[in-house]
Formats: sequence, structure tokens, C-alpha cells
Amino acid sequence: MFDASSEALKLLARDPKYIGTNKPGFFGVLHTWGRTLEYHPHVHYVVPGGGLSDDGQCWLPSRADFFVPVKALSKIYRAKFRDGLARSGLLEQVDPAVWNQDWIVHSQAVGDGQASLKYLAPYVFRVAISDRRIVSYEEDRVTFLYRKSGTCHWRRMTLGAMEFIRRFLQHVLPTGFMKVRHYGLLSPNNKEPLEAIRWLVALHYDLVFLLLAVLKDQPPPPTVRCASCGAAMRLVAFTPPCRGPPAPEEVEI
Repeated sequence: MFDASSEALKLLARDPKYIGTNKPGFFGVLHTWGRTLEYHPHVHYVVPGGGLSDDGQCWLPSRADFFVPVKALSKIYRAKFRDGLARSGLLEQVDPAVWNQDWIVHSQAVGDGQASLKYLAPYVFRVAISDRRIVSYEEDRVTFLYRKSGTCHWRRMTLGAMEFIRRFLQHVLPTGFMKVRHYGLLSPNNKEPLEAIRWLVALHYDLVFLLLAVLKDQPPPPTVRCASCGAAMRLVAFTPPCRGPPAPEEVEI
């Protein structure tokens, strides 16, 4: 999946109609589970909106809300995935009807990417289900909470213990498997300094960098003191409001 999808993305990025770069940069995070632990492998990519020119002297931007066409990307990804299975001798194990279906590829502009990073970061270390979602284990049946896609409504699902274990173990990756992979400008093998690339991006968009220095004679910020004892106060931790899930519905399988 990583090989086929990354190669498809780089192939379209090379097209001058879209970007015209041989040096894009992106990283992907593997996600294998759905909300009820079903096997649903897919890769999320975070991609800067552009790439470096062949001579490394300028930044080639994509359109503000468009990177490459998803319909073309879907077809190329499907073809490369099929070729990869054929090379591995696994093609005969796949229903031929799969290659006549549309494969789903989604692309969306996400601003500076901070929200996407916040969404993807937990998947790097998270397992398929957390302890807090498991409600009970009684008579060889496991009940857990899940949230239906597109809603904030929590539901319950009850599975036999062996089925629960089977679903969970589908998401245990092989030893040494890299769940996060970097490509192009973000690859460990990239020779272009990232700081130089940042400056090229800044020059292209006419950004102004301000170097801020703290003066020695600048007065320190005011100290907040306790109204009772007068001692200086400091922030120890921030506790968000606790909101438990609403009463769930029960779905038994």
C-alpha cells in the first residue's frame, strides 16, 4: 500500500499540468482499523502544497486547494497495487472484480496542517481499542463502546471473546514494520537541507521573517501572586471539563 500509493502520488506530481516537480515531500501514517475493529487498512498522507525544482533553486507550488486529481490518482494507485501483488505472487488470491471497481482516494486542503497532525499523531502509538472503551467481559462475551461514523452518538457492541480477539489481532503489525514512512524531501535520504527549503517557500510567498531578540534590560513579565499568602503562583496543569459519553444503544452480534 505504501509503495503503490507513494509512487502514484509522485507520478502525478511530476506532471507540469499540476506541479511539475520530481522532488515532492510527504509522509504517510498507516491506519488498519475501523470503529468496531473491522479490518480496514488505509494510509493517511500529509503533503506540502508543492515541491522543489530539479535544480533545487525554487519552490514550485500547487494550487491553493488542489494538489493532484483524485480520479487519476485512484486509477494509478489501483494499477500499481495490482502490479505489486503480481510481483509478489499474490494476485491470484484477489477477486478479479476488485480491479473493475473504483478505489476511493480523498484529497483535501487543510491549511497549515496542524489539525491533520493532531488527528494523526495518536495513531502512531495507539492500539486498535483503548481500555476505557471496553465496558464489560461476562460469560465469554466482550462489550465495548464505539461511535457511529459521522455522529457523536456512542453505541455498544457485544462480541464473543474469540471474535473480539480475532478482530484485535488483525491490527498487530509485524515486528519492525514502520507505521510512519517519509518520502521525497522529508525522506531521511534527502540531501536538500529542510531549512533551505523553508526559505525557498518563504521567498515564493513573499513572507517576512522577523528575528526577535529579548533585550537584557527588558522588564520581566508581572508575577501572579496568591491572594491569601502572597506567594508567586505557577501553572501546574490544565484539566479539561469531564464529559462522559451519552447513554449508548446496544448492538449485539
